Amino acid sequence: MRIRDWDRNLKIRLFGEALMNITFWMFFPFLTIYFAESFGKDKAGFLLIFSQLFSVFANLLGGYMADRFGRKRMMVLSAFGQGIAFLIFAYAVSPWYTSPMLGFICFTLVGIFGSIYWPASQAMVADVVPEKDRSSVFAIFYTQINIAVVIGPILGTIFYVKYRFELMIAVAIISILLALVLSKWTRETVPASAKQARAEKGKWYEFLIEQFADYKVIIQDKVFLLFIIAGVLAAQTFMQLDLLFPVYTKDMVNNQTILELGSKVFTVNGEQAFGLILSENGLLVALFTVAVTKWVTRFPERNVFVLSSFFYAVSILMFGATHWIWGLILAMAVFTLAELLTAGLQQTIISNLAPEQMRGQYFAAASLRYTFGRTIAPISIPLTVWIGYRWTFTILSVLAVLSAILFWVMFRMYENRKQFGL
Repeated sequence: MRIRDWDRNLKIRLFGEALMNITFWMFFPFLTIYFAESFGKDKAGFLLIFSQLFSVFANLLGGYMADRFGRKRMMVLSAFGQGIAFLIFAYAVSPWYTSPMLGFICFTLVGIFGSIYWPASQAMVADVVPEKDRSSVFAIFYTQINIAVVIGPILGTIFYVKYRFELMIAVAIISILLALVLSKWTRETVPASAKQARAEKGKWYEFLIEQFADYKVIIQDKVFLLFIIAGVLAAQTFMQLDLLFPVYTKDMVNNQTILELGSKVFTVNGEQAFGLILSENGLLVALFTVAVTKWVTRFPERNVFVLSSFFYAVSILMFGATHWIWGLILAMAVFTLAELLTAGLQQTIISNLAPEQMRGQYFAAASLRYTFGRTIAPISIPLTVWIGYRWTFTILSVLAVLSAILFWVMFRMYENRKQFGL
């Protein structure tokens, strides 16, 4: 499905979110280092876990609100809320006032609004795109994010260090502008079957009880529940991209020579090494997501997900075994291959499993793979203090292998359901 044939909502979102993501990735990858230096590794890890607990609740609430109040409304409110949080974050790192704790609170608020935005945005794609085209559309949005991952960290090595306050102001303005654009030029897409639930009135706690009753139904879907659990385990590896990896490279990479051209010697320190491998990841994903997504659709989904988890396990062991910059670059290539294998298939699986009237909630529940995963993942930072980097990476690799096993079981159950209605 060509972009020119897309619904106008998706075209607006693609370009508006692209600008937002570029500015976001100019500073986001370096925040773990900022918090680790400000609070210490132990405290920073637990604070990051604490912040993600709020995102878990917001994610559950976001799916319900996307079905009840509409995709557009929740996306507009979330983008505006992020803009306000970024403005306060800018104040916390301004020339006149410095407060890492206030910055952490704003970071938490950004995560909360992002967790509300995500299920509505994913459900909107499923609302307006035919099932046969969803994988390619999701893949293009995923590619857009990873183009930002290439450009953002490179620019961030300049602007985050020297113009942190101005950068926060810029991303705040862009977030608010995105909210205004979504409000003025997009339309609501929530299906008629979900409007009935949205039209029902009642007190807030009645909505909350009803919401948890709906999630109980989702949890009783054993195939979907296994999909979430396997995803949470796999997330313990790929979530380290902006948690453990920046801390590891900062500690282990010290002015290494990366290239010699005659008398010119190019060296990198830890932060530069992290920016380099992060940009490598984004570049490879941006270049190959669509092509790899088309290629993997030829194979059984079960095999693709299992192989992805296996490559995550291998790559995480490679990271823990070296602090040589070229070794890290090679490990990131394997890590990115694992990511590419399932990049375009994940949302299609969810939309196939979800009843139309609960699509937003299924997407929200599926995103628990990331919210629960991100909630647990920061424990890796204090783990490096307690047991060292080598054992921390080994544990993460074992979790990836366990996710491969669960994906195998889940897809066997899924295939039986489709074939025999079990």
